[in-house]
Amino acid sequence: MASHEHQNLSFLSPFLHYLAEVGKEGDSLPPLTTISEHLGISLASLREQLEVARALGLVEVRPRVGVRVLPYSLKPALLQSAGFAIQMDETHFAQFSDLRKQVEAGFWYQGVLSMSPADRHSLLSLVERAEEKLRRNPPQLPHEEHRELHLSMYRKLNNPFVLGILEAYWDLYEAIGLAYYTDMNYLCRVWDYHHRMVEAILNENLDLGFQLLMEHAGLLTQRQHPDVAPRFE
Repeated sequence: MASHEHQNLSFLSPFLHYLAEVGKEGDSLPPLTTISEHLGISLASLREQLEVARALGLVEVRPRVGVRVLPYSLKPALLQSAGFAIQMDETHFAQFSDLRKQVEAGFWYQGVLSMSPADRHSLLSLVERAEEKLRRNPPQLPHEEHRELHLSMYRKLNNPFVLGILEAYWDLYEAIGLAYYTDMNYLCRVWDYHHRMVEAILNENLDLGFQLLMEHAGLLTQRQHPDVAPRFE
């Protein structure tokens, strides 16, 4: 993108402007002394700006290797910000959970329609694997399958903002301990909804699939957790 197109983004640091203009995924950047001279800023200032870019997940910095440009993802920045908010007040997770629910609903049709037949059948494999875990003695929690099922329906959108919100939600979900919820009756009901939703997708009945997604979200109000409000599935 040409530099004049950035002229209104004055909140970006000189290094972020530079990175947006010259950085390509996987590329290694020139030495910091070269970048410092190019931008006309001190090495100390550049290192501060580089650290911000690293925290945002835009670059990777390795000793003796240098600075490498990473694929853009919203998740690192969102995890830092939302994680801080939740650390201050755990009820912020409920608000973030509501945001995730609205994003899933708003992009559901578009997400499912972007999936290939093989992608859709992989959803059924996830459901079957999760159900097998729940039948074990003792049962195992199918959290990995749960996360992957929900993310798979949106991954082919190639929208880093949608996927970043959803990925950050699941990372936060795990971080605050919700992945260890063990009410088997509840989990079996959730996966029954998942199974019927996936069958509706495979049968091209997307309206029914969306209805089941919304009903599944309604189950969350019935969830009981000692430390967190019960709607955080």
